[in-house]
Amino acid sequence: MKKLNCWEVKKCGREPEGKTADELGVCIASLESRADGVNGGKNGGRVCWMIAGTLCGNKVQGTFANKISSCLDCEFYHQVIEEEKRLESVSSILKKLE
Repeated sequence: MKKLNCWEVKKCGREPEGKTADELGVCIASLESRADGVNGGKNGGRVCWMIAGTLCGNKVQGTFANKISSCLDCEFYHQVIEEEKRLESVSSILKKLE
């Protein structure tokens, strides 16, 4: 089974050359190469909850600490947890994003 990235599941079109990227901007999750491969995703696509400044809900989200409570309610977050069974640790991911 192919592991999908957040922009593929959410169908936001905010990945590079996505359907809404020119109009609404490209989301940083699709560009964050330091997170490439985490949870089997492209760039930050399967760890978007850890990426500051993502564009969920058509607005810029804040830091991990500011946005994690809303991410915990996100269907995509729960999908990744189910698919991975065990996520990479928060501290390990944050080190990659430094």
